[in-house]
Amino acid sequence: MKIALITENSQAAKNTIIHEALTSVVEPMGHQVFNYGMYTAEDKSSLTYVMNGLLAGILLNSKAVDFVVTGCGTGMGSMLACNAMPGVFCGLVIDPTDAFLFGQINDGNCISTPFAKGFGWAAELTLKDIYQKMFEGERGLGYPKERAEIMRTNRGVLKDLKQATCHDMLTVLKSVDQDLLRKAIAGEKFAEHFYAHAQDAEIAAYLKALSTEGAAEAQPQSVLA
Repeated sequence: MKIALITENSQAAKNTIIHEALTSVVEPMGHQVFNYGMYTAEDKSSLTYVMNGLLAGILLNSKAVDFVVTGCGTGMGSMLACNAMPGVFCGLVIDPTDAFLFGQINDGNCISTPFAKGFGWAAELTLKDIYQKMFEGERGLGYPKERAEIMRTNRGVLKDLKQATCHDMLTVLKSVDQDLLRKAIAGEKFAEHFYAHAQDAEIAAYLKALSTEGAAEAQPQSVLA
């Protein structure tokens, strides 16, 4: 499984802690982690929790990754932004029990965690326990097991409902504020991670053209003598 990590500006200083907790748990399971930043609070490109959602939508709908791990101060802002995107089913995960139940009942493709609220001494141990419960074994088996079938049915109903109420991701990308979108994909390693793994050619082509256009606009105009 390809897993993306996205952190926003208010919690960027904790990216290394979060990344190390995530990789130490999931890499031995055979999963890959792609760190989309922010990497430090001083990064040139700054992400807001709204941009976290936009990035999650891009990565999951293009199939550049299979799962997104994100968060913010409370985890709520990033969760709301992620769930505003088509094809993204994000749970607010505060503790390992949340992770287990979200994986077994909802079987979503994104989690948002608070990285400020309750993030105290030995918080990295809690993160490791969360990621262990989230990624170990098979998800979507139901809890309690006797309700597995109705839970599976409800997930399908929710997926159909979201499809009916959301535009496709390419339409979203063309409709949102283009400056906001440029900023969301301006991260230091976005191009390196994304274009090598994106499976939706139209989404990749649109973002590449947008980035090229933005770079051209940023160049100083030549002065004619």
